[in-house]
Amino acid sequence: MVNINKIRLNKIGLELFLSPLESDVIGILFGKKEAKVREIHNILKRKKKVALTSVAVILDRLYKKDLVKRKVENGRGGIHYIYSTSESKINIEKSIIESSINKLIDVFGSSAVNYFDERFSKRGDKK
Repeated sequence: MVNINKIRLNKIGLELFLSPLESDVIGILFGKKEAKVREIHNILKRKKKVALTSVAVILDRLYKKDLVKRKVENGRGGIHYIYSTSESKINIEKSIIESSINKLIDVFGSSAVNYFDERFSKRGDKK
């Protein structure tokens, strides 16, 4: 399961749960099968000024959140990580939802469960 620590209620999409740069990086990986840090950096720097080291740090954070996976490749200059998304976009979104709901239930207990029961029973009545 994805490890989510913050919810930004003033944002939309993946930026609800990820920083803008994290969201941009994972968006690039959704469009590619796999990529090295430098490849992702080359795509990002067309849109915004960002350091290569910042991209490497963001990818490490996404790895620790279980949103991306990485494999090691030996190449010119030493070892390199090759990153890819840990799952499909839809499965990552489901995992983020699951993690968020579980956190709400952990914090608010039966109040959260009752709210979800009421909320989703109302949606069923509208159909």
